[in-house]
Order: sequence, then C-alpha cells, then structure tokens
Amino acid sequence: MESPNYTNSTNKTDCPSIDDFRNMVYSTFYSVVTVFGLVGNGLALLVLFRTQRQTTPFHVYMVNLALSDLLCVMTLPLRVSYYARRGRWEEGDFLCRISSYFLYVNLYCSIYFMTAMSVTRFLAIVYPVQNLQLVTVNKSRIVCVCIWIFCSLSMSSFLMSGQHVDNSTNIIKCFEPPGQDSKQLTKLLLLNYIGLVFGFLLPFLIIGICYVGIVRTLLSRTQTARRQQASGVRAIRMIVIVLLTFLFSFTPYHIQRTVHLHSLSRENSSCSEQIAIQKSVVVTLCLAAANSCFDPLLYFFSGEGFRSRLSSLRQTTRSNSLHRTARLRPMISESGEDRQVDVS
Repeated sequence: MESPNYTNSTNKTDCPSIDDFRNMVYSTFYSVVTVFGLVGNGLALLVLFRTQRQTTPFHVYMVNLALSDLLCVMTLPLRVSYYARRGRWEEGDFLCRISSYFLYVNLYCSIYFMTAMSVTRFLAIVYPVQNLQLVTVNKSRIVCVCIWIFCSLSMSSFLMSGQHVDNSTNIIKCFEPPGQDSKQLTKLLLLNYIGLVFGFLLPFLIIGICYVGIVRTLLSRTQTARRQQASGVRAIRMIVIVLLTFLFSFTPYHIQRTVHLHSLSRENSSCSEQIAIQKSVVVTLCLAAANSCFDPLLYFFSGEGFRSRLSSLRQTTRSNSLHRTARLRPMISESGEDRQVDVS
C-alpha cells in the first residue's frame, strides 16, 4: 500500500504533503532494486536453467523464487518513471494494474517459497529417511503451482483498481490508495488482517518450527556427524538469510501497514504523527520490495550445490570458448596462406 497524500483529505487539510520525500525515496530506491534484482536473479536463473540436469526439489523452489522476483523487478521501472515525474502516470490503465499486482504477488510468493524451502530442509535433516518419499521433484513442482495459484488469486483485488484522475490537479494517478471513507477502510482492514495472518504470521510460524527442529537435530548430532553433513551448514546459512529477510523486509512492512490503516480512522491524530506514519510507510514498502535483492543470497549461500553449479557453468563456457577458438585457428591459418599466395 502506497503512502497517501493527506493534503487532499477532508480532515487533514492542514498537514503538509510528503510528496517530495516520497518521490525521491521511491524513485531512488526502486532504481537500485531494479539493477541489483535484475542482475542477481537473472544470473541465478541462467545458472539454474543451464544446470537443470541436476534438478532437486530445492532447485525447483529456487527457480520459482527467482522467476517471481524477476517478474516483480521488471515492473519497477514503471514506478521509477511515475515518481520521477512527481506522481504523473502516462503508461495506461493496464500497466498500472499489472505493476501493482506483480509487486504484491512477488511479496507473498517469496514468503511461501521460503516456507517451502524451509520445510524441505527440515525434512531432509530431521527426517532423512522419510524425506526420500515425502519430498520429490514432482511434488515440489505441484507445491509451486499451488503457491502461484493461491498468491495470484489472493492478490487479484489489486487488478480491480487502476489509474484515476486527481480531481484537484486533473493529473492521472497510479499506485495511490482509494478514497478513505469508512466502508473502504473497513474493507482494507479486513484484507490487511487476512494477509497478515495467512501471508505472514502463518508462514513465519511454520518457518520458526522448522528452524527449531533443524537446530535441535544439528546440536544433538556428534561432532563427527556434523562435519560429515554439508546439509547442516547449508541449513544454518538458510536460517540466517531467511530470518534476516523477514526481519528487514517483511516484518516492518506488515507491522507498519497495520498501524497505518488504523491511523486513517483516527480523527484526533496530530499532523506530525500522521507525517511520521506516512514516511514510515514509504520506507517499509521499499524494504519489502528489496526482498528481490536478498533472495539471490539465499541461492548462493544455501542452495544445494549452487556455487558448484556456477563453477561448472563457468568451466563449460570456458571450454566451449576454447573449443571454438581451436576450430577457428585452422581456418585463419588457411586464409593467411591464401593471402600470401595471392600477393606473390
């Protein structure tokens, strides 16, 4: 949810606008996220697709997470353009709807794919025997399809609201909240709590249970067994990265979104309080979008053999380059001899 401009609100007309702050922060931060997100996730997909012969359930989740991030990042330039033009939308209603939709689909797909990764790692470490039957490549693909369908349908409400004309300035707007009347606020609060419970708290609870089980199992192993299990090291890395992602990206956004919606229904809030809440909404939404940059760290540090896949891809590319060079040398030599004959 974007930060509204309260200068157009009926009960907050004395509050100054944060448009300058919002436009600067959004345009700058989204530009950075676009660059790092495209490079990180594009490289990850290149490695994962070129080494797909080594497909595992974890590999399937990584591919889908990278695809989700890439879809989101590809819509961010539209937001950069919008805020760089100081809140003027010129790309049409369809792109307005799609860009908002993909941002939130990616947000919750990321959470659920991370949850699926955590459950997969939990079963592999805590129940290694049962894991062979419970976790397979085909089952992981079915889980991914279910996640895509669930998140796509859940976020479909963002397709219902597109561009609109600001009556006070006659400028076409996008990414702005709907009118803040009591009925709409009640609907937004209901949707917020549904998203909070099923899109954040429930997955976070599942992830927490998985990590407690993983840590307990690793600590109960003998020192020798711990050294022999590379999966334990990957699990610890995944725990750190996922928890940091939740701490810096998902948690602040969901907390501040709830606080923000409740503040809209308050009539006695001070202007300074409202401005502080609006600015915090801007910052936390930027942090939520930044999860597209954090996810490549998950692939590199905790993905099953991701670094070996990357090394293998580099070696293959290098050998192919050397092979092509070796094939071209006789042709170059022959052409050189021909030129010498012609000159003589």
